[in-house]
Amino acid sequence: MENVYIVEAARSPIGKRGKGLAGLMPADLLGQVQKAALERSGIDPAKIGQVVGGCVSQVGEQSFNIARIAWLSQGLPMEVAATTVDSQCGSSQQATSMGAAMVASGMEDLVMCCGVEMMTRVPLGSNMKDGVPMGESYMSHFQPTSQFQGAAMIAEEYQITRGDADAFGLRSQQNAVRAWEENRFEREIVPIEAPVLDEEGKPTGETRLITRDEGPRPSTLEGLQGLNPVQGQEIHTAGSSSQVSDGAAVVILANQKSVDELGLKPRARIVATTLVGVDPVTMLKGPIPASRKVLDQAGLSVDDVDVFEVNEAFASVVLAWEKELNPDPQRVNPNGGAIALGHPTGSTGARLITTALHELERNNGRYGLIAMCCGGGLGTGTIIERV
Repeated sequence: MENVYIVEAARSPIGKRGKGLAGLMPADLLGQVQKAALERSGIDPAKIGQVVGGCVSQVGEQSFNIARIAWLSQGLPMEVAATTVDSQCGSSQQATSMGAAMVASGMEDLVMCCGVEMMTRVPLGSNMKDGVPMGESYMSHFQPTSQFQGAAMIAEEYQITRGDADAFGLRSQQNAVRAWEENRFEREIVPIEAPVLDEEGKPTGETRLITRDEGPRPSTLEGLQGLNPVQGQEIHTAGSSSQVSDGAAVVILANQKSVDELGLKPRARIVATTLVGVDPVTMLKGPIPASRKVLDQAGLSVDDVDVFEVNEAFASVVLAWEKELNPDPQRVNPNGGAIALGHPTGSTGARLITTALHELERNNGRYGLIAMCCGGGLGTGTIIERV
């Protein structure tokens, strides 16, 4: 099997719902990041074998194979094919795993992996507004639940309290604010040119450059304790749940042949990847078996990993994962996570890989582990090694 190298990884700033990025069509947001990643890497776009993208709500402006529409919208070569996949919140991480398999097998020399979600313009669940896929046959096996219910059930199982969730939400905000104060995200961010909208959400004809994540905000424990629980549960509030967001991210993978022939700089190696299934009722426990599986594949222990990026869909998801794997908590989401930064679902997996890579480079670490929970009971896992 071929070694698979990450030669570039970049992302947009993460926009809050209805704010800085809201005036962009999803294809234009993802396309800007695709083009910037190519320019930063120095790769001729025609050399890309395939594009594999992730997106959750593939309807309306995010339909019709959005990864390809984004590519074509930038005037990039029509001969380069693209595929858009749906593994729910783990879509772009699974897209990266699929791209890695293409490169490792020798099927392609260079693959662009990416993801996008514009939750302002295409709200989560839009592709089910005319009906849900869970019929009587599904319900004879599993009780349909929401992610809010799954997060609450995990909190109950692992005896995670409201106080635990509030403290975790505060940690996420503090880490993200510190990361921006120390310019830790600057290298991974692609500034995005976006239309300015008026108070009614209509374009003014002006544009502005979005350069920073819009989610992080100074927080206090007292302030978080005063928030009301969300969706009829007792544990999670807006301060301990992921934010509704807009964003895109890109990871470019290459084999040794492309590295040598094109003079590319390998920045990390894909060591292991997985997609696992878990109980679709509790739904969000996937990071636990996914992390164990990729650690086993790589022959590593938790103590070997220098940075963990575990998606903060809800505080209980990461807290339960920490109880099971017992990592050094200082290595877990050291720059904040989806609670503070936001969670544009289809792009978050590629964003986490991008952030893990840059954090390894910043602190001279060796191994990074990225894991996500996904709707419907899935878990994604990836281990990368800085080279």
